[in-house]
Amino acid sequence: MSDVDVVSQIVIERSAEDVAAYASNPDNAPCWYVNIKSVEWKTTPPLVVGSKVVFVARFLGKRLAYVYEFVDFVPGKRLVMRTSEGRFPMETIYTWEAIGEKQTRMTLRNHGSPSGFSKLIVPFLSFAMRQANRKDLRRLRELLEREPRLAT
Repeated sequence: MSDVDVVSQIVIERSAEDVAAYASNPDNAPCWYVNIKSVEWKTTPPLVVGSKVVFVARFLGKRLAYVYEFVDFVPGKRLVMRTSEGRFPMETIYTWEAIGEKQTRMTLRNHGSPSGFSKLIVPFLSFAMRQANRKDLRRLRELLEREPRLAT
């Protein structure tokens, strides 16, 4: 089976601490992820390694609900979450790199092995995910650069 591996980056005019604090809070996901409609904690906040969160999304016209488990979290540096459920097990990685006092490079990587899909659809899935990720990162940048209070 072919894998999907999509990496997107953006530079945001905010400190790495601010960008990471906002982006790593699952409760903020519906604000900046176009496809995520709601979030439900399965464990008690705040986010720690082992936390589980249900994300409800719409992707390619379908409703998806999936549980992500947070498997690595270094505040301000890196966040790794995985889902092994459903037809599309996925790992999502955020990294934040200060490239100036008030500038951050955020990288968003989605990697997974879709099962139950034809190999022919994998390039389409990759394209759709890349487009969605770019839109999401632009929305995140817009929110954080426009609203100085947003950080948590």
